[in-house]
Amino acid sequence: MTNREILRYVALGDSQTEGLGDGDDTVGLRGFADRLAALLAEAHPGVQYANLAVRGRLAGQVRAEQLGPALALQPDLATVVAGVNDVLRPRFDAAEVAGHLEAMFAALTEAGAQVATVTFPDLGKVVPIARPVSARVAGLNERIRAAAARHGVFVAETALPAAVADPRMWTTDRLHASPIGHERIAAALAHAVGLPGSDDSWTLALPPQQALARRAAVAAELRWAAAFLGPWLGRRLRGRSSGDGRTAKRPLLLPLDNPAPAGDMGDPGAVRTS
Repeated sequence: MTNREILRYVALGDSQTEGLGDGDDTVGLRGFADRLAALLAEAHPGVQYANLAVRGRLAGQVRAEQLGPALALQPDLATVVAGVNDVLRPRFDAAEVAGHLEAMFAALTEAGAQVATVTFPDLGKVVPIARPVSARVAGLNERIRAAAARHGVFVAETALPAAVADPRMWTTDRLHASPIGHERIAAALAHAVGLPGSDDSWTLALPPQQALARRAAVAAELRWAAAFLGPWLGRRLRGRSSGDGRTAKRPLLLPLDNPAPAGDMGDPGAVRTS
């Protein structure tokens, strides 16, 4: 539990930290990091927030591109969330990915920051076609827990509650959290770091809803494959990333009521605190 005053919060990561699935590039992305910053501001008035995340980044790229700028901002709190993009690549080395994460944990904690991270849900429970990578996710989570323990990093166990497999926690692409999902991740991190007023209600199931009939469920799988899986595979085959040419939406520490300047690729970067 943290008792320190938090005046500088810096978020490192990929598309989840950038906020994909919670808003869009027209109205601005929110995401769990923006939501966590708003929760921090309730407990620590005057907090400033930077978000260095860029969609599509692998853990090694997050380390290479974001760790240095993050250290320069001298955060009191940093979140490091990366690794899912690595899990989905044909070549995956859990030790290598965890090594990049641990290097970031070590550098940030040695610089005096408190650090928080998450474990990742079993993608096979969200996207049936992703079941072959379930063992990868489980192995990476174990390494994240071990690395976090070595460096005193807070871990939000977002892998564990059954509610994370609820389709309402995910956008239609099933790779990014929905606004509800981002809200739950922010609440999980707030609980992990011990923010006043936080609790474990983020683990609770959503209200029940009627399941799709088998035929409708199969049709939904086919629509998902055509709309999202095909384009994703196409980018992988071409060696492209959704983050090519993009920069961080909020590279500077700013008060929450001060929106970030527009990025080089036209990202609005606005942060909403309500």
